[in-house]
Amino acid sequence: MTPGGRGGDADDRVEYEPVSVKELLGEMKDIAELLIDLSYSSVLFDSRALAEEVLELESEMDVLQLKARMSLVMAGRSPEEAEQLAPIFGIVGAAEKISDAAGDIAKVVLEDIGLPTALRSSLPDPVEALARAELAADSAYADRTLADINLETETGVRVLAIRRSDEWVLNPDRETVLRADDVLLCRGPDDGIAGVYETATGEPFERPAVSESDIADLDRAVETVVLMKNVSELAVDLAYGSVLFDDPELAREVSELEVEVDALKSRFEAWALRAAAEVEDPVTIRGLLHIAASTEVISDAALEISEGVLRGLGSHPVVQAAVEASDEVLVSVPVAAGSDLADTTIREQELRTTTGMLVIAIRRESAGETDWLLTPDPGTTLRAGDTLIAKGTRTGAERLRNLAG
Repeated sequence: MTPGGRGGDADDRVEYEPVSVKELLGEMKDIAELLIDLSYSSVLFDSRALAEEVLELESEMDVLQLKARMSLVMAGRSPEEAEQLAPIFGIVGAAEKISDAAGDIAKVVLEDIGLPTALRSSLPDPVEALARAELAADSAYADRTLADINLETETGVRVLAIRRSDEWVLNPDRETVLRADDVLLCRGPDDGIAGVYETATGEPFERPAVSESDIADLDRAVETVVLMKNVSELAVDLAYGSVLFDDPELAREVSELEVEVDALKSRFEAWALRAAAEVEDPVTIRGLLHIAASTEVISDAALEISEGVLRGLGSHPVVQAAVEASDEVLVSVPVAAGSDLADTTIREQELRTTTGMLVIAIRRESAGETDWLLTPDPGTTLRAGDTLIAKGTRTGAERLRNLAG
């Protein structure tokens, strides 16, 4: 898979060819979610290398969305088909918007737009870190398969994607051979990432130094941007979930989250304007403004993904199949009475550690009404009859089902 260039040269011309819309949509979903992680991580780590990878993937997304649109145009031959395909066009456009927004976030780092160091000190330490590692020729990983290295089992670190020159391997499997000069995009626990990075590159993994802010309004502005980021990421996850499960209630939750991000952005603007009067160099706030604007675009795109379900058009089987077959799976898991999960907390079960799955939402039926618990905390008690919406690996999903069944 070869990405097109960002400059739009004649050599980057994309021509129609028969391709699977399901595969294209699956790749676009994987890239969109990876781009969100990469772009914010490039800011967190002040990493130009990660930011450059964002622009490379953004270029790949440009090619995929053009191919997807061509295939969809060729598929529509009647009013009925047009009605079925319209939401798919929306999903394609939404993935492209997420890609463009991620690129804008990365440019905050690449173009030195200005960013208060308080942003990095206010970001919570992630449960999992993301790193870019260029494989050295003398690395212990070189010329070995992922199965042979047994990376995820030994370290908890997962290779999300590999860039090999100008080609991408988005879903590396156990048989994928790692080669010298491969660029590995990895996610895992902080300690695991540090060890894998050093083994892959021969260099230590270092976080940038951060400093605390003594300006209250700036702290509030930064905290609001972080909250916008978290809500927008959740909205994207739930949007794809609403499509996969053809769930209008889940789609309505996405709509509510989009409204919340809009309100948070208004609050952020107020704090940022107040902080500009106090900081020594107001230009350092420009980056925050760019990130907030891009984050709002991501939440808007999430709503576009779920719009077909929200408006009663349903979810096209091709889209459901694409989401189901994508790299990071979304699952809906009911908690059975008497199961290992019933009447225990997420913390007691250590679900993230034991299954590798992140519970992003819980649907709970009570007195004939449906309640949603979004981003449940570790102390949340799981009840029989709850339905868990979780994301992670296929192996992890099976472990979660076994615990809940």
